[in-house]
Amino acid sequence: MIRTFQKLKLIAADFLAALLAWVCFFLVRKYLLQEITETYHFTEGALFFLTGSALMIATFWTTLYALIGEYRDIFRKSRLAEIIRLGRVSFLGAVVIFFALLLDDEGVRNYQAYYLTFPAYFLIHFSVTAVLRTWAVTSVQRLVRGGVISFSTLLVGSNALARDTYYELRRTGRHLGLKIVGFVPTSETVDPGLAAELPARGTYRRLPALIRAMHIEQVIIAIEPAEHRLTEEILALLEGTPSRVSILPDLYQMLLGSVKVTHVFGTPLIEIKQDLLPVWQQVSKRAVDVMASMLFLLLAWPVYLVTAIMVKLSSPGPVFYSQERIGRYGHPFRIYKFRSMYVDAEKMGPALSSDHDPRITPWGKFMRKVRLDELPQFWNVIKGDMSIVGPRPERQFFIDQIMRVAPHYRHLHRVRPGLTSLGQVKYGYAETVAQMVERLKFDILYIENMSLSMDFRVLLYTLKIIIEGRGK
Repeated sequence: MIRTFQKLKLIAADFLAALLAWVCFFLVRKYLLQEITETYHFTEGALFFLTGSALMIATFWTTLYALIGEYRDIFRKSRLAEIIRLGRVSFLGAVVIFFALLLDDEGVRNYQAYYLTFPAYFLIHFSVTAVLRTWAVTSVQRLVRGGVISFSTLLVGSNALARDTYYELRRTGRHLGLKIVGFVPTSETVDPGLAAELPARGTYRRLPALIRAMHIEQVIIAIEPAEHRLTEEILALLEGTPSRVSILPDLYQMLLGSVKVTHVFGTPLIEIKQDLLPVWQQVSKRAVDVMASMLFLLLAWPVYLVTAIMVKLSSPGPVFYSQERIGRYGHPFRIYKFRSMYVDAEKMGPALSSDHDPRITPWGKFMRKVRLDELPQFWNVIKGDMSIVGPRPERQFFIDQIMRVAPHYRHLHRVRPGLTSLGQVKYGYAETVAQMVERLKFDILYIENMSLSMDFRVLLYTLKIIIEGRGK
């Protein structure tokens, strides 16, 4: 309850700041444009307009802050970082408001004064918001430092490094609000100092169950950098859990510049990203998926009709084919395709397709080359099962085989699967499980660099492959 109140307090502070800044700017603008005289007074209509516009502007600003993620993770904010970020966002928002509402040159005689309204509004909004935002963030930080707000934390590790990490966090990590409730050993040998300070909570293989049972909000991995295989296994186990995950870096990672700390004087930790995209990009990606899919279905109906007729003529059987695939968060869904194989093609069990697959019909081979068989999947996109760009969904049968070799495949389930993917355009279709594992690195590369611009580049590569007929 107290956390919800603090978040609402921050939102209210931003809303109030935007409201006050607009009222102040309204008066300053009147002065700059010499619209205030000794006899000037507010009419009832002017007051109504000012109130309505102020509420609209305040709503715009709080929506903008929400879209860029300002209200995510409010308990670990740095005041200096907030002020710097606020300056950039304030400038962007002021530009939008200036061109949307203020750029009106009718009857303006003094253009120099007129264009001063932009920096005036930017400075007023930034100053008022900075004061109220700093107050709100400071009050939250006080609660975190005082232990009123804390985060149940598990330390993963059992050697001297884990012990030293615990001591360091206890000494310098008060601003993080971490309440370390125990450690999870990664070997049979446990450092005596660590065992004396913290209770052992069970083997690391039980991490998902421990996180659920103990309501763990943060996991800190403190094992030797050389133990890459163990680190990979632990990260795979933590995939899909609600807790934040941090890992202690080694010197090599520091030199590569992959260690970014929010609090300079805190314990250096690599934060495993939970939110792959900013909120505004998540909203934009989903909106583009739905609108583009609906538009395509509306305009390309002749292509669907011709393809359906050709499928029906090519071989006996239904036009469409559905199959269970595994999607976001590991949830199964039905994927739809134009049938490209003969009926009962997999009566001997699941199998991957190849260049000279006898199960594929002649028309099916052509469809696969230009991706016509996948057109019905735009319906999956509209339903929310898939995205236009994302890792290709697989069947549970093959996922089980991949996981034995590459447990980090679970990483792909953090996002919606897609009609096309970086793995497909850079590697192509896989004919064996080994090739699927090889292609996996491209899909992980996509997830770690997700953005709207990355999606656009993948789409361009896909169009190139379709034009060249290199699908299969």
